[in-house]
Amino acid sequence: MDQNPQFNIKNININFKTIATVAVIIVIAVVLFSSWFTVKTDSVGVVLRFGKYTRTVGPGLHFKLPYGIEKVYDVPVQRQLKLEFGFRSEIPGIRTQYSLKKYKEESLMLTGDLNAVVVEWIVQYRINDPYKFLFRVRNAVQTFRDMNEAVMRAVVGDRTVDEVLTVGRQEVATTATEMLQKLANQYDLGIRVAQVVLQDVTPPDPVKPAFNEVNEAQQEKEQLINQALANYNRAIPKAKGEAAKTIQVAKGYAINEINAAEGNADRFSKLFNAYMSAKDVTYQRIYLDTMADILSKAKLVISDGKTGALPVLPLEKLLQSRGEK
Repeated sequence: MDQNPQFNIKNININFKTIATVAVIIVIAVVLFSSWFTVKTDSVGVVLRFGKYTRTVGPGLHFKLPYGIEKVYDVPVQRQLKLEFGFRSEIPGIRTQYSLKKYKEESLMLTGDLNAVVVEWIVQYRINDPYKFLFRVRNAVQTFRDMNEAVMRAVVGDRTVDEVLTVGRQEVATTATEMLQKLANQYDLGIRVAQVVLQDVTPPDPVKPAFNEVNEAQQEKEQLINQALANYNRAIPKAKGEAAKTIQVAKGYAINEINAAEGNADRFSKLFNAYMSAKDVTYQRIYLDTMADILSKAKLVISDGKTGALPVLPLEKLLQSRGEK
Protein backbone atom coordinates (compact mmCIF):
# COMPACT_ATOMS: atom_id res chain seq x y z
CA MET A 1 0.00 0.00 0.00
CA ASP A 2 2.94 2.38 0.63
CA GLN A 3 4.61 1.88 -2.83
CA ASN A 4 1.60 2.60 -5.01
CA PRO A 5 1.60 6.37 -4.45
CA GLN A 6 5.33 6.59 -5.34
CA PHE A 7 4.77 4.60 -8.55
CA ASN A 8 1.89 6.82 -9.54
CA ILE A 9 3.96 10.00 -8.99
CA LYS A 10 6.71 8.72 -11.28
CA ASN A 11 4.20 7.89 -13.97
CA ILE A 12 2.74 11.33 -13.62
CA ASN A 13 6.21 12.92 -13.99
CA ILE A 14 6.85 10.88 -17.15
CA ASN A 15 3.50 11.91 -18.59
CA PHE A 16 4.24 15.61 -17.90
CA LYS A 17 7.57 15.37 -19.70
CA THR A 18 5.94 13.70 -22.68
CA ILE A 19 3.19 16.28 -22.83
CA ALA A 20 5.69 19.12 -22.51
CA THR A 21 7.82 17.68 -25.30
CA VAL A 22 4.83 17.29 -27.57
CA ALA A 23 3.70 20.81 -26.71
CA VAL A 24 7.13 22.22 -27.53
CA ILE A 25 7.16 20.34 -30.83
CA ILE A 26 3.69 21.65 -31.65
CA VAL A 27 4.71 25.20 -30.77
CA ILE A 28 7.82 24.94 -32.93
CA ALA A 29 5.77 23.51 -35.80
CA VAL A 30 3.23 26.28 -35.49
CA VAL A 31 5.99 28.90 -35.39
CA LEU A 32 7.68 27.43 -38.44
CA PHE A 33 4.39 26.98 -40.29
CA SER A 34 3.21 30.52 -39.54
CA SER A 35 6.58 32.10 -40.32
CA TRP A 36 6.70 31.20 -44.02
CA PHE A 37 4.36 32.03 -46.84
CA THR A 38 4.34 31.68 -50.63
CA VAL A 39 3.22 34.30 -53.12
CA LYS A 40 1.86 33.16 -56.51
CA THR A 41 3.65 34.05 -59.73
CA ASP A 42 0.91 36.45 -60.88
CA SER A 43 0.56 38.17 -57.49
CA VAL A 44 2.36 40.19 -54.85
CA GLY A 45 2.14 39.87 -51.08
CA VAL A 46 1.18 42.90 -48.98
CA VAL A 47 2.49 42.41 -45.41
CA LEU A 48 0.85 44.05 -42.39
CA ARG A 49 2.37 44.09 -38.88
CA PHE A 50 -0.24 44.53 -36.17
CA GLY A 51 -2.55 45.88 -38.89
CA LYS A 52 -0.06 48.44 -40.22
CA TYR A 53 1.41 48.21 -43.72
CA THR A 54 5.12 47.35 -43.68
CA ARG A 55 6.18 46.03 -47.10
CA THR A 56 5.21 44.44 -50.41
CA VAL A 57 6.96 41.27 -51.56
CA GLY A 58 7.07 39.58 -54.95
CA PRO A 59 6.34 35.99 -55.99
CA GLY A 60 8.10 33.15 -54.17
CA LEU A 61 8.80 31.92 -50.62
CA HIS A 62 9.07 34.59 -47.88
CA PHE A 63 9.43 34.91 -44.09
CA LYS A 64 7.11 36.74 -41.71
CA LEU A 65 6.65 37.04 -37.97
CA PRO A 66 4.49 34.22 -36.52
CA TYR A 67 1.46 34.09 -34.28
CA GLY A 68 -0.48 36.56 -36.39
CA ILE A 69 1.98 39.36 -35.68
CA GLU A 70 2.31 39.84 -39.43
CA LYS A 71 -0.50 39.13 -41.87
CA VAL A 72 -0.19 38.75 -45.66
CA TYR A 73 -2.72 39.70 -48.37
CA ASP A 74 -2.29 38.10 -51.78
CA VAL A 75 -3.08 40.62 -54.57
CA PRO A 76 -3.17 39.37 -58.23
CA VAL A 77 -1.44 42.29 -59.97
CA GLN A 78 -0.48 40.37 -63.15
CA ARG A 79 -3.91 38.89 -63.79
CA GLN A 80 -6.56 40.62 -65.91
CA LEU A 81 -9.77 40.72 -63.93
CA LYS A 82 -13.29 41.42 -65.15
CA LEU A 83 -16.71 42.41 -63.90
CA GLU A 84 -19.97 41.56 -65.65
CA PHE A 85 -23.05 43.78 -65.67
CA GLY A 86 -26.55 42.71 -66.69
CA PHE A 87 -25.60 39.03 -66.84
CA ARG A 88 -23.37 36.48 -65.11
CA SER A 89 -21.19 33.69 -66.51
CA GLU A 90 -21.72 30.48 -64.58
CA ILE A 91 -19.39 28.15 -66.53
CA PRO A 92 -16.79 30.00 -68.63
CA GLY A 93 -15.17 28.36 -71.65
CA ILE A 94 -15.55 27.95 -75.39
CA ARG A 95 -19.31 27.61 -74.90
CA THR A 96 -19.92 29.82 -71.92
CA GLN A 97 -23.05 29.09 -69.90
CA TYR A 98 -24.81 32.16 -68.56
CA SER A 99 -27.13 32.57 -65.64
CA LEU A 100 -30.82 32.63 -66.49
CA LYS A 101 -31.44 35.39 -63.97
CA LYS A 102 -32.10 38.86 -65.40
CA TYR A 103 -30.17 41.69 -63.73
CA LYS A 104 -32.49 44.50 -64.77
CA GLU A 105 -31.38 46.71 -61.88
CA GLU A 106 -27.96 46.91 -63.54
CA SER A 107 -28.79 46.87 -67.24
CA LEU A 108 -32.05 48.83 -67.63
CA MET A 109 -31.22 52.45 -68.49
CA LEU A 110 -32.77 55.62 -69.91
CA THR A 111 -31.33 57.29 -73.02
CA GLY A 112 -31.09 60.99 -73.73
CA ASP A 113 -34.30 60.95 -75.81
CA LEU A 114 -36.23 59.28 -72.94
CA ASN A 115 -36.23 55.75 -74.36
CA ALA A 116 -35.51 52.64 -72.30
CA VAL A 117 -32.68 50.35 -73.32
CA VAL A 118 -31.04 47.23 -71.84
CA VAL A 119 -27.23 47.45 -71.80
CA GLU A 120 -25.05 44.47 -70.86
CA TRP A 121 -21.31 45.04 -70.67
CA ILE A 122 -17.98 43.77 -69.35
CA VAL A 123 -15.16 45.81 -67.82
CA GLN A 124 -11.64 44.38 -67.84
CA TYR A 125 -9.09 45.80 -65.40
CA ARG A 126 -5.81 45.21 -63.56
CA ILE A 127 -4.64 46.12 -60.06
CA ASN A 128 -1.64 48.41 -60.56
CA ASP A 129 -1.25 49.59 -56.95
CA PRO A 130 -1.90 46.88 -54.30
CA TYR A 131 -1.61 49.29 -51.35
CA LYS A 132 -4.26 51.67 -52.73
CA PHE A 133 -6.47 48.78 -53.77
CA LEU A 134 -6.46 47.32 -50.22
CA PHE A 135 -6.44 50.38 -47.99
CA ARG A 136 -7.52 53.56 -49.77
CA VAL A 137 -11.16 52.54 -50.26
CA ARG A 138 -13.17 50.05 -48.27
CA ASN A 139 -14.32 47.16 -50.48
CA ALA A 140 -12.64 48.45 -53.64
CA VAL A 141 -14.29 45.89 -55.94
CA GLN A 142 -17.82 46.88 -54.92
CA THR A 143 -16.90 50.55 -55.20
CA PHE A 144 -15.52 49.93 -58.66
CA ARG A 145 -18.74 48.11 -59.63
CA ASP A 146 -20.84 51.04 -58.44
CA MET A 147 -18.62 53.39 -60.47
CA ASN A 148 -19.25 51.31 -63.58
CA GLU A 149 -23.01 51.56 -63.25
CA ALA A 150 -22.87 55.32 -62.61
CA VAL A 151 -20.55 55.98 -65.56
CA MET A 152 -22.49 53.79 -68.02
CA ARG A 153 -25.79 55.41 -67.09
CA ALA A 154 -24.26 58.86 -67.57
CA VAL A 155 -22.82 57.96 -70.99
CA VAL A 156 -26.04 56.31 -72.21
CA GLY A 157 -28.10 59.21 -70.87
CA ASP A 158 -26.20 61.64 -73.11
CA ARG A 159 -27.10 59.80 -76.34
CA THR A 160 -30.17 58.82 -78.31
CA VAL A 161 -31.47 55.29 -78.44
CA ASP A 162 -30.41 54.92 -82.09
CA GLU A 163 -26.83 55.88 -81.24
CA VAL A 164 -26.66 53.41 -78.35
CA LEU A 165 -28.18 50.55 -80.35
CA THR A 166 -26.35 51.07 -83.66
CA VAL A 167 -23.63 53.46 -84.76
CA GLY A 168 -22.61 54.83 -81.34
CA ARG A 169 -21.78 51.60 -79.51
CA GLN A 170 -18.01 51.90 -79.91
CA GLU A 171 -18.08 55.53 -78.87
CA VAL A 172 -20.10 54.62 -75.78
CA ALA A 173 -17.53 51.96 -74.80
CA THR A 174 -14.56 54.29 -75.40
CA THR A 175 -16.10 57.19 -73.48
CA ALA A 176 -17.06 54.91 -70.57
CA THR A 177 -13.48 53.57 -70.39
CA GLU A 178 -12.00 57.08 -70.20
CA MET A 179 -14.49 58.34 -67.62
CA LEU A 180 -14.10 55.21 -65.50
CA GLN A 181 -10.31 55.54 -65.41
CA LYS A 182 -10.54 59.19 -64.36
CA LEU A 183 -12.95 58.30 -61.58
CA ALA A 184 -10.77 55.38 -60.40
CA ASN A 185 -7.75 57.72 -60.24
CA GLN A 186 -9.77 60.29 -58.33
CA TYR A 187 -10.78 57.68 -55.72
CA ASP A 188 -7.23 56.17 -55.52
CA LEU A 189 -8.53 52.68 -56.21
CA GLY A 190 -5.19 51.47 -57.58
CA ILE A 191 -6.97 50.07 -60.67
CA ARG A 192 -6.07 50.48 -64.33
CA VAL A 193 -9.04 50.02 -66.66
CA ALA A 194 -8.14 47.95 -69.72
CA GLN A 195 -11.37 48.30 -71.68
CA VAL A 196 -15.15 48.38 -71.52
CA VAL A 197 -16.90 45.99 -73.92
CA LEU A 198 -20.61 46.26 -74.71
CA GLN A 199 -21.82 42.68 -74.67
CA ASP A 200 -25.41 43.23 -75.79
CA VAL A 201 -27.58 46.30 -76.27
CA THR A 202 -31.29 45.73 -76.90
CA PRO A 203 -34.62 47.41 -76.24
CA PRO A 204 -36.67 46.03 -73.34
CA ASP A 205 -38.70 42.90 -74.07
CA PRO A 206 -42.15 44.60 -73.98
CA VAL A 207 -41.21 47.04 -76.78
CA LYS A 208 -39.09 44.74 -78.94
CA PRO A 209 -41.86 44.01 -81.52
CA ALA A 210 -42.53 47.72 -82.10
CA PHE A 211 -38.83 48.46 -82.24
CA ASN A 212 -38.31 45.68 -84.79
CA GLU A 213 -41.08 47.13 -86.97
CA VAL A 214 -39.39 50.54 -86.86
CA ASN A 215 -36.06 48.96 -87.80
CA GLU A 216 -37.64 47.11 -90.72
CA ALA A 217 -39.24 50.34 -91.95
CA GLN A 218 -35.92 52.17 -91.71
CA GLN A 219 -34.13 49.37 -93.54
CA GLU A 220 -36.76 49.42 -96.30
CA LYS A 221 -36.39 53.20 -96.54
CA GLU A 222 -32.61 52.89 -96.86
CA GLN A 223 -33.02 50.16 -99.48
CA LEU A 224 -35.34 52.31 -101.59
CA ILE A 225 -33.00 55.28 -101.28
CA ASN A 226 -30.06 53.15 -102.36
CA GLN A 227 -32.01 51.79 -105.34
CA ALA A 228 -33.00 55.31 -106.39
CA LEU A 229 -29.40 56.47 -106.10
CA ALA A 230 -28.25 53.49 -108.16
CA ASN A 231 -30.77 54.29 -110.90
CA TYR A 232 -29.75 57.94 -110.77
CA ASN A 233 -26.08 57.03 -111.07
CA ARG A 234 -26.84 54.85 -114.09
CA ALA A 235 -29.18 57.24 -115.91
CA ILE A 236 -27.47 60.60 -115.38
CA PRO A 237 -24.01 59.63 -116.71
CA LYS A 238 -25.62 57.90 -119.68
CA ALA A 239 -27.72 60.97 -120.51
CA LYS A 240 -24.70 63.24 -120.09
CA GLY A 241 -22.69 60.98 -122.41
CA GLU A 242 -25.39 60.98 -125.06
CA ALA A 243 -25.74 64.76 -124.78
CA ALA A 244 -21.98 65.22 -125.14
CA LYS A 245 -21.96 62.86 -128.13
CA THR A 246 -24.79 64.78 -129.82
CA ILE A 247 -23.01 68.07 -129.20
CA GLN A 248 -19.78 66.73 -130.69
CA VAL A 249 -21.61 65.37 -133.76
CA ALA A 250 -23.32 68.74 -134.24
CA LYS A 251 -20.01 70.55 -133.89
CA GLY A 252 -18.40 68.22 -136.44
CA TYR A 253 -21.30 68.69 -138.85
CA ALA A 254 -21.10 72.47 -138.44
CA ILE A 255 -17.33 72.45 -139.07
CA ASN A 256 -17.77 70.30 -142.21
CA GLU A 257 -20.52 72.53 -143.56
CA ILE A 258 -18.53 75.69 -142.83
CA ASN A 259 -15.42 74.25 -144.46
CA ALA A 260 -17.42 73.12 -147.51
CA ALA A 261 -19.09 76.51 -147.81
CA GLU A 262 -15.79 78.33 -147.41
CA GLY A 263 -14.21 76.04 -150.05
CA ASN A 264 -17.05 76.62 -152.48
CA ALA A 265 -16.94 80.33 -151.83
CA ASP A 266 -13.17 80.38 -152.36
CA ARG A 267 -13.49 78.34 -155.60
CA PHE A 268 -16.22 80.64 -156.87
CA SER A 269 -14.10 83.68 -156.02
CA LYS A 270 -11.15 82.26 -157.93
CA LEU A 271 -13.35 81.38 -160.95
CA PHE A 272 -14.91 84.81 -160.85
CA ASN A 273 -11.51 86.49 -160.70
CA ALA A 274 -10.29 84.33 -163.63
CA TYR A 275 -13.44 85.13 -165.59
CA MET A 276 -13.03 88.83 -164.95
CA SER A 277 -9.40 88.78 -166.07
CA ALA A 278 -10.16 86.94 -169.36
CA LYS A 279 -13.87 86.77 -170.03
CA ASP A 280 -13.73 85.22 -173.54
CA VAL A 281 -11.25 82.51 -172.71
CA THR A 282 -12.95 81.65 -169.42
CA TYR A 283 -16.35 81.59 -171.06
CA GLN A 284 -15.07 79.30 -173.81
CA ARG A 285 -13.41 76.98 -171.28
CA ILE A 286 -16.51 76.75 -169.15
CA TYR A 287 -18.63 76.09 -172.20
CA LEU A 288 -16.35 73.33 -173.45
CA ASP A 289 -16.10 71.67 -170.02
CA THR A 290 -19.88 71.74 -169.68
CA MET A 291 -20.49 70.34 -173.12
CA ALA A 292 -17.85 67.65 -172.56
CA ASP A 293 -19.57 66.62 -169.42
CA ILE A 294 -22.98 66.49 -171.10
CA LEU A 295 -21.86 64.75 -174.26
CA SER A 296 -19.85 62.15 -172.39
CA LYS A 297 -23.12 60.86 -170.98
CA ALA A 298 -25.11 61.00 -174.31
CA LYS A 299 -25.39 58.63 -177.28
CA LEU A 300 -25.97 60.24 -180.70
CA VAL A 301 -27.91 58.32 -183.39
CA ILE A 302 -28.30 59.81 -186.92
CA SER A 303 -31.03 58.62 -189.25
CA ASP A 304 -32.42 59.96 -192.52
CA GLY A 305 -35.77 58.26 -191.92
CA LYS A 306 -35.35 55.93 -194.91
CA THR A 307 -32.25 53.79 -194.76
CA GLY A 308 -32.46 53.32 -191.00
CA ALA A 309 -30.11 54.28 -188.29
CA LEU A 310 -26.52 55.03 -189.01
CA PRO A 311 -23.73 53.79 -186.74
CA VAL A 312 -23.38 55.57 -183.43
CA LEU A 313 -21.13 58.59 -183.54
CA PRO A 314 -18.10 57.71 -181.32
CA LEU A 315 -18.15 60.94 -179.35
CA GLU A 316 -16.17 59.49 -176.42
CA LYS A 317 -13.29 58.47 -178.69
CA LEU A 318 -13.38 61.80 -180.43
CA LEU A 319 -13.22 63.61 -177.13
CA GLN A 320 -10.41 61.40 -175.94
CA SER A 321 -8.42 61.95 -179.15
CA ARG A 322 -9.07 65.64 -178.84
CA GLY A 323 -7.82 65.61 -175.35
CA GLU A 324 -4.65 63.79 -176.37
CA LYS A 325 -3.96 66.49 -179.00
